[in-house]
Amino acid sequence: MKRLTRVGRSLLRNLIQAVPTMFVIVTLGFFVLQLAPGDAADYMAAESGAATQETVADIRRAFGLDLPLLDQLANYYTSLAHFSLGISPRYGVPVADLIMERLPGTLTLMVLAIVIALLVGIAAGTIMALNATRAADRILSVASLLFYSVPTFWIGLIFIIVFSVKLGWLPAGGMKTIGASSGGFGWLIDRVSYALLPATSLALYYMAIYARLTRSSILEVIGQDHVRTAKAKGLAPRQVVLRHVLRNALIPITTVAGIHVAGILGGAIVIETVFSWPGMGRLAFDAVMAREYTLLLGIMLVSSVLVICVNAIVDIIQAALDPRIEVR
Repeated sequence: MKRLTRVGRSLLRNLIQAVPTMFVIVTLGFFVLQLAPGDAADYMAAESGAATQETVADIRRAFGLDLPLLDQLANYYTSLAHFSLGISPRYGVPVADLIMERLPGTLTLMVLAIVIALLVGIAAGTIMALNATRAADRILSVASLLFYSVPTFWIGLIFIIVFSVKLGWLPAGGMKTIGASSGGFGWLIDRVSYALLPATSLALYYMAIYARLTRSSILEVIGQDHVRTAKAKGLAPRQVVLRHVLRNALIPITTVAGIHVAGILGGAIVIETVFSWPGMGRLAFDAVMAREYTLLLGIMLVSSVLVICVNAIVDIIQAALDPRIEVR
């Protein structure tokens, strides 16, 4: 009961600390975006090809783009106080609706990428550690170094050429087959087939990191006193690894995985563009091209909240893995 109370206090503390963090992110993001040339009105005028100066001025006036910067920022904070992320000038709909429409796609891609990276990375790192200096260790070390060095978008392009164009095993882009029935096992297979290439492309970089980190953590833990005691008691090697070695080795991995959530969000922008995946990263890319600053601020805010929530969950997971760690 006391432990649950500490967890509740930790979550409340993280929530309170998130408020000034959100304030700094929104403020800095607003002024940084203003450094880019043009705005949504200029883009909409160029897109139409026939807009007059009066039309551009009307668009700016309608969405408050003609106001001084501090007034625009104050209006945005007023919208946030009313639980609104504003209206998109280009799409003419609430920013929250646009983000909520794309957020499930990005979360699906992120979760799959994290699961692939953790499962394969931890398994590979364990094999490397248990076979240190042997052939398996050397081969997997070279592979992890290769995946760590190659840019994510380049891996995605290679996957498209090999598995889509040459072999025809998996689709090259999109999220689902047009006209495919919703629900059932066939629907699940269709979604997985579309998500496998982008999720794997996004995961390989982090998989290499987790493999190397798992290897070093296991080699460090395996020489500690409690592991030697477990071996002396006659426990099977598998039990020693799973119960005493791997559990303690996972603590630094959970920390790094929480930090990497922000990087995975950033990588999703590139991967979703390469694979035409309809997610929040692709929406952010389109917003940059269209100078949709209100939409970009909303995406930054939602992304920051997501990262903060994941870091809070990581703290709880670490405390569950090692009771000696206090949830702060």
